[in-house]
Amino acid sequence: MATLEERQTPVLIVGGSLVGLSTSLLLASRGVDHLLVERHRGTAIHPRAASFHQRTMEIFRSVGLQQDVEAVADREFVQHGAIVAVESLCGKELKYFYKSYSEGVEGLSATSRLFVTQVGLEPVIRDKAAALGAQHHYGTELVSFEQDADEVRAVVRSRDDGAEQLVHAQYLVAADGAHSAIRESLGIPMQGRGTFANCITIYFRADVKPMLGERNLSVVYVNHPTLLGFFRFSITADSGFLAVFATSDADGGNRSTDISADMSDERCVEYVRTALGCGADVPIEIDSVQPWNASAGWAQTFQKGRVFLAGDAAHVVPPTGGFGGNTGVADAHNLAWKLAMVLDGSAAPSLLETYDAERRPAGALISEQGYTRYVLRVDPTLPQEDLAPPMDDASIELGIVYRSAAVASPEPSDAAVDPPLDDPRAPSGRLGARLPHFEVSLAGRSMSSHDVVDRGFVLFTGPDGETWCAAAKEAAARCGVQVDAYRVGRNGDLVADDEAFEAAFALPADGAAIVRPDAHVAWRADGAVDGAASVVEDAMLRLLCRTADRPDQVAAGAG
Repeated sequence: MATLEERQTPVLIVGGSLVGLSTSLLLASRGVDHLLVERHRGTAIHPRAASFHQRTMEIFRSVGLQQDVEAVADREFVQHGAIVAVESLCGKELKYFYKSYSEGVEGLSATSRLFVTQVGLEPVIRDKAAALGAQHHYGTELVSFEQDADEVRAVVRSRDDGAEQLVHAQYLVAADGAHSAIRESLGIPMQGRGTFANCITIYFRADVKPMLGERNLSVVYVNHPTLLGFFRFSITADSGFLAVFATSDADGGNRSTDISADMSDERCVEYVRTALGCGADVPIEIDSVQPWNASAGWAQTFQKGRVFLAGDAAHVVPPTGGFGGNTGVADAHNLAWKLAMVLDGSAAPSLLETYDAERRPAGALISEQGYTRYVLRVDPTLPQEDLAPPMDDASIELGIVYRSAAVASPEPSDAAVDPPLDDPRAPSGRLGARLPHFEVSLAGRSMSSHDVVDRGFVLFTGPDGETWCAAAKEAAARCGVQVDAYRVGRNGDLVADDEAFEAAFALPADGAAIVRPDAHVAWRADGAVDGAASVVEDAMLRLLCRTADRPDQVAAGAG
């Protein structure tokens, strides 16, 4: 047997769609060498995951991509459209879920919700990651892998010439989709609702401008007596796609959720015509048809040894709510900074265990919320006995709260008592919650509070927190990690209303809070304390899972 060519890389990413590329971009932005392999020969060719939330846009903003993504989005869709349920596009309007997609979230972020397809978005992410040094091998498939306590060994093969390589990686990120071969190889089972419909998405061409009229409709749910599904239309209103979830006879009998059993052009034209509510005189051309499963569930664990599951490999969410792709990008964001700090020695390897502790509960909650919306918006015939009560969309998007060893709390949080989400309209500043957005000025430049959190940890303190700033500088030197520190106020390092700090963190003017590189609050102090430098140092060691560095010390007066 021929000897395989071998190569070394700190991180191997398997999967080069939205989540794999986002992981690559975020690692590259932190200078982490890595290799991405993807069996397809290019990025997405079908316009999936068109709905992106403010939190996702904040992540893209953090690596300088906000304007590029917005530009692509504006070329593809008229933004800020309505989300509506209709009997058919030409028929009765049943309910508006949003008059505008940004309704109710203005001011909660420096970014906006928007619609952009993976066809448009993925090349932007790929190009940015490559510019930062990322290596992407498309047309390359994972053949096999194994791991031990020291490394992951993976065989990858070019689909063009069959050449194989043995890749030695310290860690592997599985972003290989809902039918993840890596997850199955690891023997990790899925939990949750499972599959409840075998659906199709029909990509078609038809002139729908007269049917839309003056309406700006971003998502159109179709609740027709014989068809359940939803539309999205191109900016030119001469093409779009229809996702079909279920059909039934005109009398409500012979209901079917096995739509992918017949994907003929004739049947698909019938589906599109029914959902449009148009006559036979409207020409409809089918471009392609893609089968997929409507499912809701999450992996029993997101980590096994040196392998991490991300995106659809870790959780599947029905399309109602647009949570799937956004949740996967959040996985990448959570994991990338932890991998970077472990690989450069700033954090202990056990920091990586907090990925599962933080992202699995988030994935489970979001999967259930997607299922609730599917039942309530699309298919009320599904079981509702144990349906999760619907939660506020903005809180799901911006209010995920983490509980793990990477959030310094003097006592274990009680998940049964603490709300799982933070309301971004009335932020609590509590441990594990996202840093609220508020406007600040730094060195004469206006920006968001989120723009201050980029490379490392940041300590925010109020106008009377000079001692905390000095303590952060001293603690950073002792720990060997970057901890920037800013007083927030009219005369602060970060110029803002004096009330901005108190409103964001629910702390007095001499209090302090440490925010992680992913913009989640990791530590708080309710006011000034003696020995502040030691307190901050101990807090940082806990956040980096390096408590063994000072086993005799416990941070006092803070949590």
